[in-house]
Amino acid sequence: MHPHTRRSAGAALAGLAGLIALTLAAPAWSQIKVGISLSTTGPGASLGIPEKNTVTLYPAEIAGQKVEYIVLDDASDTTAAATNTRRFITEKVDAVIGSTISPNSLAMVELVAEAATPMITIAGASRIVEPMDAKRKWVFKTTQNDALMVEAIVDHMARSGKKTMGIIAQADAYGDGWLGELNKQAAAKGVKVVVVERFNRADTSVTSQALKVAAAAPEALVIVAAGTPAVLPQLAMKERGYAGPIYQTHGVANNDFLRVGGKAVEGTILPVGPVLVAAQLPASAVKTAGMDYVQRYEAAFGKDTVTTFGAHAWDAMLLLKQAVPVALAKAKPGTPEFRAALRDALEGLKDPIISHGVLALSPENHNGMDGRSRVMVTIDNGRWKLLP
Repeated sequence: MHPHTRRSAGAALAGLAGLIALTLAAPAWSQIKVGISLSTTGPGASLGIPEKNTVTLYPAEIAGQKVEYIVLDDASDTTAAATNTRRFITEKVDAVIGSTISPNSLAMVELVAEAATPMITIAGASRIVEPMDAKRKWVFKTTQNDALMVEAIVDHMARSGKKTMGIIAQADAYGDGWLGELNKQAAAKGVKVVVVERFNRADTSVTSQALKVAAAAPEALVIVAAGTPAVLPQLAMKERGYAGPIYQTHGVANNDFLRVGGKAVEGTILPVGPVLVAAQLPASAVKTAGMDYVQRYEAAFGKDTVTTFGAHAWDAMLLLKQAVPVALAKAKPGTPEFRAALRDALEGLKDPIISHGVLALSPENHNGMDGRSRVMVTIDNGRWKLLP
């Protein structure tokens, strides 16, 4: 062998040995892994994109430990969400965040439970965390439950003197949860549900549903849908001259809904997390937390770009930020013991204040939001306006 070749080979071997020594010296548990499945394409994209943007604002370290975020698109598809979750489990992530939409999150629950890995959902349906059982004990939720938001709509409707309600709802888990609560709470408030129509998230026409609702002539209408697909039934009802108040859910609280809906969504009434109108709130700890997120997000992505959906993703990180130090005192990341300790730490957090309000977490309730996590708004000249 040529002397220069021998020297090069020797240097390479020495470098490799140094690298191996360095790898062995660094603790394998020094990095926390978080798997994040978001709907950044497909019908849920208007929700998932601001969530993905928010992940870029996540801290590189928590409690002195580096954090690796594995972010995957599930294309608003339940099968893809399950595939992403299996990949996270194979890579031994310490926690899972996601998905954007309720059907996807429901598809993930059994998988994370089998792997004993804590999951923080940022989707809306109460069924993701209720009723509590052996599977849902691994799942936490940063979005307001259906019951809390339905209560606000039905109360507003009853105070306005409306006695009949029509519903157009997505034919999925999100729509199912809202329908159950609307029927229950409307009856308790003396409001009669006179017509219910369903549509699919990917539908391009709801003409037949709108005709049936218009024929029933409800005094008020509730549209249950998430993201820009919620514009379609409202536009169809406006085209048929419907003049009653139209309520939407917190699943539409982003600027894409305003942009796509235009004049057709003016005057819409809906319950939302307080972060959407944080600047309009009176002084409180919730306002402070909300404004902190708003300022961070707008500094990165521009004025008036904040959505409640990105804030749900931010809140998932805030929960991890508080729970990780507790879990680190008991176990090392990358181990089953750490994942179990992290689950316990999340459940044991004492009324954490997040951008969307306050979570009263307990072994029986992995959401625990109350009236501090909800306000009513309307759309006024293409902007969100806090209602008194």
